[in-house]
Amino acid sequence: MYFPQDVPTNSTLSRIARTSLVFLILAMTLVVVALGACDNSEPAKPVSVAPGADHVSFATGIFDDHKARHYMHHTADGLLIRYFILKSSDNVIRAAFDACDVCWRSGKGYYQDGDHMVCRNCGRRFASVKVNEVRGGCNPAPLARTVKNGRLIIKLKDIEAGRQYFDFRRGGRS
Repeated sequence: MYFPQDVPTNSTLSRIARTSLVFLILAMTLVVVALGACDNSEPAKPVSVAPGADHVSFATGIFDDHKARHYMHHTADGLLIRYFILKSSDNVIRAAFDACDVCWRSGKGYYQDGDHMVCRNCGRRFASVKVNEVRGGCNPAPLARTVKNGRLIIKLKDIEAGRQYFDFRRGGRS
């Protein structure tokens, strides 16, 4: 049997739709906050290069806490190249570009979650001991480095060789 009072009115449907939308927005906000909580990395720091220098240098002790540190290098033509350095769980100081062969176009890079670096674009996780060891795919692109007399040394030519991952003006990699 049909009773007119059982049929939802437009105002009832509108109220249900608004309530559903509010809950959907709240749920999405919680997801974004939760994902952001995983990314505890600090913003990339620009690295100053002395005039005429051919490398950048860092005291190795700053990496003893095993936290990834992100850095930026500005090229002479205005390109910004990002990279990170961390001491892996096997106590090796490693460096990589903040980009990979697959997701570089997103420009999002990586963040650290425990003993892993995580791609901000696709979510793939990479053990710290594999940084600088595994190349290609979504692995962080390796950046050559040496340790000498308590200093981590990275040659500017090696940093600038990674420009293909950060040159969005010309389409980047060929």
